[in-house]
Amino acid sequence: MGTFGLTRPPRARGVAMNAWTLVYDGLDPAGEGLRETLCTLGNGRFATRGATPDGEYRTPGTYVAGCYDRLDSVIAGRTVTNEDIVNMPDWLPLTFATPGSKWFRPERAELAAYRHELDLRHGVLVRELRWRDGEGRITRVRQRRLVSMADPYLAALETTFTAENWAGPMRVRATLDGRVSNRGVARYRALRGDHLTGHAAGSEDDLAWLTASTCCSAIDVALAARIDTGAPGARPSPGPDYVSSDHVLHLARGEPATLTKIVALTTSRDPATHDPRSSALRHVRRAPRFEDLLARHRAAWEGLWRRARLDVGGPRLSRTVHLHIFHLLQTLSPHTADLDAGVPARGLHGEAYRGHVFWDELFVQPWMSLRFPEISLGLLRYRWRRLPEARDAAREAGYDGAMFPWQSGSDGREETPTLHLNPISGRWLPDHTRLQRHVGLAIAYNVWQHYLATGSMPQWCAELLLDIARFFASLAVRYGDRYEIRGVMGPDEYHDSYPGAAVPGLANNAYTNVMTVWLLMRARETAALAPGLAPAPAELARWDDISRRLRVDFHDGVISQFTGYAELLELDWGRYRGVRRLDRALEAGGDDVNRYKASKQADTLMLCYLLTGAELLAILERLGYQVERDLIPRTVSYYLDRTSHGSTLSAVVHAWVLARSNRAQSWRFFTEALYSDIKDVQGGTTPEGIHLGAMGGTLDLLQRCYLGMELRPDGLRLDPLLPGRLGVLSMPICYHGRQIFIDADHHEARVNGTARRTYTRGDAIMTRTGDLGRRIIHYRERLGLTREQVAEHADMSPGYLQYLEENPDMPDTGALYRLADALQTTVHELLGGDRDRPPGHGPAMANPTLEVLDREQCLRLIEPGGIGRVAFYGSQGPMVLPVNYKMHHGAIVFRTASGGSMDRDLRTGLEGVDIKIAFEIDQIDETNREGWSVLVQGPAHHVAPDEMGDVADAGVTPWAGGERHLYIRIVPAQIAGHRIHCI
Repeated sequence: MGTFGLTRPPRARGVAMNAWTLVYDGLDPAGEGLRETLCTLGNGRFATRGATPDGEYRTPGTYVAGCYDRLDSVIAGRTVTNEDIVNMPDWLPLTFATPGSKWFRPERAELAAYRHELDLRHGVLVRELRWRDGEGRITRVRQRRLVSMADPYLAALETTFTAENWAGPMRVRATLDGRVSNRGVARYRALRGDHLTGHAAGSEDDLAWLTASTCCSAIDVALAARIDTGAPGARPSPGPDYVSSDHVLHLARGEPATLTKIVALTTSRDPATHDPRSSALRHVRRAPRFEDLLARHRAAWEGLWRRARLDVGGPRLSRTVHLHIFHLLQTLSPHTADLDAGVPARGLHGEAYRGHVFWDELFVQPWMSLRFPEISLGLLRYRWRRLPEARDAAREAGYDGAMFPWQSGSDGREETPTLHLNPISGRWLPDHTRLQRHVGLAIAYNVWQHYLATGSMPQWCAELLLDIARFFASLAVRYGDRYEIRGVMGPDEYHDSYPGAAVPGLANNAYTNVMTVWLLMRARETAALAPGLAPAPAELARWDDISRRLRVDFHDGVISQFTGYAELLELDWGRYRGVRRLDRALEAGGDDVNRYKASKQADTLMLCYLLTGAELLAILERLGYQVERDLIPRTVSYYLDRTSHGSTLSAVVHAWVLARSNRAQSWRFFTEALYSDIKDVQGGTTPEGIHLGAMGGTLDLLQRCYLGMELRPDGLRLDPLLPGRLGVLSMPICYHGRQIFIDADHHEARVNGTARRTYTRGDAIMTRTGDLGRRIIHYRERLGLTREQVAEHADMSPGYLQYLEENPDMPDTGALYRLADALQTTVHELLGGDRDRPPGHGPAMANPTLEVLDREQCLRLIEPGGIGRVAFYGSQGPMVLPVNYKMHHGAIVFRTASGGSMDRDLRTGLEGVDIKIAFEIDQIDETNREGWSVLVQGPAHHVAPDEMGDVADAGVTPWAGGERHLYIRIVPAQIAGHRIHCI
């Protein structure tokens, strides 16, 4: 660390960043909340805000995914029940003191330097300070903090002290503090937040522990801490709701001394746990020292970034894109896939919205499905597990199917509060937002997007989509020659009723109705994919009728937001210029936003966000409406003039819908969305938690909107239109189980380095070896060629060549041959020639995730063909033989020699009776320590001469070469598969 001057820095010097770091220089108590949120560290299981370990102006927060609790509060003379994500005991507290001084508090200290730096690549928060005490002693302090992405139960804080102009004892106090409550949102402070009770604290073998339980949900939570230092420490001293330990480090002038606090956080919701206290103690006892913990953590993040990579031109833009990806993965990591947790609107970063799950997954999951399909599937499973609750809610309301709540938490019941506070007027008002039934449409949309991205529609996903369709079909009631949906709210959120109406709710919200038609059309396709769940013909016929007769209103040549919208008043926008929350401002002045044509965020325009222009017009025409081709741009312009953008999601949607009609305005909205949390554009909301939907939406906007990426059942299509200031956009995605690389500039789009606009399923030549990149570099440097020169000769983009050099991936056959030619070698040599690959000597991955694959997933993995192993019991005992295979009409086909062991030993001698054998296919990536394996069992059938012409079309070649004219077909009877993931 460099030398600092002894002048006190400005109270706040703002935010500075390079490509992978977020930096805060100076002490700014007023800005602590924002910094704490953006410096949150998490691993998908739990996250801890970036609060200082020792400050006075701090909002500590540690939140475990899915851990909620309910409390009753008396508000405005009424008892209301609210469920909150629980602020868990604080593991951070650690302070220090020089001889004769009080415990360090940055707000009271004379600081020569003070700096926080968040390493986005590796998930490490660094605090550096230089402190002069009352006696003139100057001490440098450097702290490194992590929440382990390798071990989801562990966190650590390393503190290094360097005495610059003195020597002597430094006292250090480390604490686990249960004296916390939910106090992170000012407008909630009239509500109870004391969710923890039954505290206990103690020590075991110099390990400190603290336990507590949530009041209503009875979730037990435990913290255990280990202090690593060269100096002996005092035995931890417990209080009723905290435990501390004091330590003395003897500092020599100029020589660093380090103390590390390693912590485990466990709960009674954890799998494979007898009780949280003993589990936390075991975890922390066997945890490695900080450097090893950090190495594993960094390796886990590097694995995530390989899959999450999204490169854009321009360093400032890149930093913010990295920040968004970073916070998404801290909230929703591979650890989340096995948890019963949804997409909290404000991440695991604060208490806004009480940690509830809204519809933000609509903006997050499309990006996730193309990179981390296992996470996306886990998020859908959160909804499916609450399907019984949604069915009960629909039945109690008089509907069919499943009615999902606008706000969801622990068990899937409606968690939307009945009252909300207007912080301007100070009045508690009725909250009708539970009428936003369109949350079910978001869930169904994500089911379909996951299917398009992966090619997989598990039965339970189909069940989820079909039951949502059933609900919306039952919402539609026939009035004359049209169906109508009444008593709902749209995404706008300002309009919850007609002016002066005694009953809340609106009729025929255009977004809800059009997306209901889209859903009923997808439901018919889903029923074909899952015939065992297909509705009765009469029900399908009614769905079809609704999808042709549902009402949509129009006025002034645009789509009406809802029936009666045209009769509302125009707002004096000049009077309210710059006011984002018009509902609060108008209510405080005695008015009602329901009276005006004014929106908080995109509503009707959400149709242009989720559907292509052609899809939207086709649905309106299906409904029997004669639409002009300029209907969409007129509608966009109309509502853009009447929107206050009181939500960060609004800028995302408007950037999307303007991308092809007004590129400059689209870019302005995109950059507003991109920097909305960094700049806290909503005025004080980011300190309460990030806006996860906006972060996910900006990433999805880059990949699907600006790239023009459209996922279809028959393949992937690209129609890029990159904004002028975006530069080159490149990224790997996982499409139908295969990783492909897409990059584009202002001239063309490329898939796996080759200019093309479509991708169905490329033909992979072999399993990824992990060392292709090193060989490319070797041959390129041997020839003295630049990356650009090789890429030009191989007819691929330099970005894709760089990707191949840096990542364990494999191009398709054509690209591999072009690359070998450009490097003046052969494919055989480029893939390693005849050299044996050394056995893997690397350590086992940290916390591997084993996923059981269903039959459909297994068939999709083995469909491309390749190398497999036949296993059977032959005349000489068990036999395992390698073969090349192809899939042909749903069967495995391979060639062998007549008269060989498979010819002799796989015949029963009885006509029509075949021997059942096993066939195994796997794909292992040693570099990433992950892969999959599929085992097929079925009868081995020797293909008869009259069938030979048909199977010969499969194009299978023999593994051993030579004249091998015997074809064997295996018809899968049982299929089992597993995938192991590395994080």
